[in-house]
Amino acid sequence: MSDAYFTQTDEGRFVGTDFARGPWSVDACHGGPPAGLLARAVEGLFPEHRLVRLTVDLDRPIPIAGFHVEAEIVKAGRSVGASAARIVGDDGQVCARAAGLHLAAAAVGEPLPTVDLTTPDLSAAQPGDFPVRRTTHGLTAFAASTEVRYPPGQDGEPGPTTMWMRTVPLLAGETPSPFQRICPLADCGNALSRNADLREVSFVNPDLTILLHREPDGEWLGSQASSHWQSDCIGLADALLFDHRGPVGRACQTLLLRPAGG
Repeated sequence: MSDAYFTQTDEGRFVGTDFARGPWSVDACHGGPPAGLLARAVEGLFPEHRLVRLTVDLDRPIPIAGFHVEAEIVKAGRSVGASAARIVGDDGQVCARAAGLHLAAAAVGEPLPTVDLTTPDLSAAQPGDFPVRRTTHGLTAFAASTEVRYPPGQDGEPGPTTMWMRTVPLLAGETPSPFQRICPLADCGNALSRNADLREVSFVNPDLTILLHREPDGEWLGSQASSHWQSDCIGLADALLFDHRGPVGRACQTLLLRPAGG
């Protein structure tokens, strides 16, 4: 198995490795790695701008057997650009749609004032297991692609949780951009902050929004996540994203909740 989430054919088709498999279906990808490919596609449209927001709608299961990624410019402004991208399965159906927002950075002489938030110290974190290792199919899946560390007093049990994570790259031999690198972690907020065990409640996210005010630095990236579950089986996972220097942005997922046997 390649030490990456995907391989790419000469025709530009992406094929998932076992690492890309999600926990729900043997044939479908976890949402995070495909989100990284969508970020990769739209970043290529605006090489002089920085991708600051990516919203992904997960319309259908993304086939691990293969798909294409299409991207286009929606608005080509000097300071603000907009993009759109799609994941298209071999059957021609759109599996996921993304909208990107791109901003042109500007240099100033002195640092601008900002909020000073304290985030965990990576050097004090201890190795642990990915919070959800159980799958419905029992095969190698996304969790196997991760290295995890928890700050003191944290673990992978249900409830609001803070976690550091490092993953394999999207493609072997290619270094992902900072935005691409954080996508797998950004899609873990619902699992990281689940309020009950997977055997009791499923917590599927039909979307993912990532907003970054700063490019993440390094391979180890962190998430401080909490989930808000409501009695009508709709919820929200909200995560502060950070690196060893401090906060970099947020990730939000709308949740479709289903109690076991419900």
